[in-house]
Amino acid sequence: MDFNQKRINNGTMKTKKTGITTFISIFFILLFCYAAISKIMDFEKFQIQIKDSPLLGSFSEILPVSIIVIELVLVGLLCYQKTRNTGLLGSFILMLFFTGYIAHMLLTSENLPCSCGGILEKMTWKQHLYFNIGCAVLAILALVYNKKYSRPADGDSNHS
Repeated sequence: MDFNQKRINNGTMKTKKTGITTFISIFFILLFCYAAISKIMDFEKFQIQIKDSPLLGSFSEILPVSIIVIELVLVGLLCYQKTRNTGLLGSFILMLFFTGYIAHMLLTSENLPCSCGGILEKMTWKQHLYFNIGCAVLAILALVYNKKYSRPADGDSNHS
């Protein structure tokens, strides 16, 4: 394989990886917009569900607003290429928190109030756990691809 063919193959791979990263970013934008809007539209119910949670109840004053704000900030970060890595990292961390919360609740509690809102609250807790694990994996995948392919290639003369 000559140098030009290698360069074409690397460009094709970069295009595929950036396409995957863009798709995953759009997925998180839609997910977090939907989740935040669902919570805002029935905010009182969301607050009550947080308050009724044995693990989160003591944070019921600040946590509902904080979750919504975090989701909307992540949406903003994911919208722009320059802040996408931060948004993907934040998405991963948020999904880890949600996954840890669900795992803890499944292991320790019989009272399982779901405060997700919208169609997400139709999932069973186990389905939700698997969904969140899948989302965390997607965030890591996109973060790795975005970090790897958002930098100039070694020896790229256009970026000296």
